[in-house]
Amino acid sequence: MRNQVTNILLVGVGGQGTVLAGKLLAQVALQLDLDVKVSEIHGMSQRGGSVVTQVRIGPRVYSPVIARGTAGAVVAFEKLEALRWLPYLAPEGKLIVNDQSIDPLPVITGAAEYPADVLDRIRQAVPNATVVKALDIALSYDNPRGVNMVLLGILARHLDIEPEVWMEALARVVKPQTLESNRKAFQAGLALA
Repeated sequence: MRNQVTNILLVGVGGQGTVLAGKLLAQVALQLDLDVKVSEIHGMSQRGGSVVTQVRIGPRVYSPVIARGTAGAVVAFEKLEALRWLPYLAPEGKLIVNDQSIDPLPVITGAAEYPADVLDRIRQAVPNATVVKALDIALSYDNPRGVNMVLLGILARHLDIEPEVWMEALARVVKPQTLESNRKAFQAGLALA
């Protein structure tokens, strides 16, 4: 990351914290004196729709957009979103998936069914994917909104950035009243990695 551009795709459903996760990654990059570009696509996020945050970090970044097949990491806050965005993962990229189902609008209205074999399809495509029940972990710290921090804790190990940098960035990005629960969720993810 310090010598080349690293592409990180954060994908989820509205309300899961992908935007906050992108802000935290950007803050980490700034603390390391790296260039960073962040692009967010919210779509129908207020109605449970897809939310995508693209983060590009490196010595010099010219575009905020990640091309298909070039993401060094795809961090999926919901498993169907992981499947949907798999084409963006680089061949050597890291896939981190929260094992959680959130029904999209077509499923809620009865127009479609949530695929029962999502995790099987993910594991077939990316055998070394990290699949974790991040919501259960976040809930164990009384932080139902801490899924993003658990997943970023796992990602942190793969980015080889010292935990102190993450903790300082966290203190700059999250509200003081949620800082401690977010730290615990992040550290739980870090311990899993």
